Amino acid sequence: MPELRQDPVSDRWVVIATERARRPSDFKAPREEKKGAASCPFCPGHEKETPPEVLAFRAEGTAPDTPGWQVRVVPNKFAALAPGGEVTTESKGLYQTMSGTGAHEVIIEGPEHNTFFVDLAPDHAIQVLKAWRQRYLQLSRNKNLKYIQLFKNHGRTAGASLEHPHSQIIATPLVPAAVNQEIQRLQDYWQEKESCLLCDLMETELATGTRIVAFNKEFLAFCPFASRFPMEMLLLPRRHQAGFDSCDDGQLEQLAAILQDILSRLKQVAGDPPFNLVLHTAPLHQEDAIYHWHLELLPRLTIVAGFEWGTGMYINPTPPEIAAQSLNEIERGSSDKATS
Repeated sequence: MPELRQDPVSDRWVVIATERARRPSDFKAPREEKKGAASCPFCPGHEKETPPEVLAFRAEGTAPDTPGWQVRVVPNKFAALAPGGEVTTESKGLYQTMSGTGAHEVIIEGPEHNTFFVDLAPDHAIQVLKAWRQRYLQLSRNKNLKYIQLFKNHGRTAGASLEHPHSQIIATPLVPAAVNQEIQRLQDYWQEKESCLLCDLMETELATGTRIVAFNKEFLAFCPFASRFPMEMLLLPRRHQAGFDSCDDGQLEQLAAILQDILSRLKQVAGDPPFNLVLHTAPLHQEDAIYHWHLELLPRLTIVAGFEWGTGMYINPTPPEIAAQSLNEIERGSSDKATS
């Protein structure tokens, strides 16, 4: 019998279609044809094909915008939002506009064209996350910006137009509606329970255990109770922190380790599927201790079609308990599941 489940954070309903349930191993992603590195603007030697770098971790003695870097951050050549002065708004009847002031940057995660985050050396993976944090902190100083969205698209189906491993950061002059809705839900829960919804959710998952994929001293990864997609995972810091910028170096080390762990499991179970990795964090310039930042890992193994667009509900053919079980059958040397 199919089951409808409600997500406690978003209030979103999901259909768990148990009568057509599939194991995660049934969702082997088709191999995408690779274009290769010859014409890739992110590869070493092609630095002049991107805007000048705003941050780089590189070998001593190497000049900006030349080879010798390990992680490199550049403005997006085709930016969704662009740096500017004061934000202006205009209303005309029902319609409202705002100047497209913001920032759009690309974090090029390594010089090797086909070495993805999951396969990086641990120290290199940590450097990628330090670049995330450094650019987040720099952009947060701009009082015209209200929200910072960090995300990673892996594979063409997930929106990656270039195959060279990279992630992106977009800073917006407003707080997106979806973020405001999540904040309101957390505030309502705080007023009712006098505790953090995500902290309580984490304790519930630890007590239940059936949806946990991995954990270490600082983070917990599990398949959400109302997962929208097969092998969807939620990654929570075990410390209550409102914003990603609160992460210290020790936390970034643990975050890199668990990210590589769960991405490795996903790759082995589903054959390196396309996915989106999305940061949820507190808005800028707001004192809001109620929020609890987190990451969503969203494998693109099913198609979002008419029912989803029409209702906002998703149909997931793989119960999260089965997904977690399959992911747990894969062992990885860096897993720290024995550490609590």
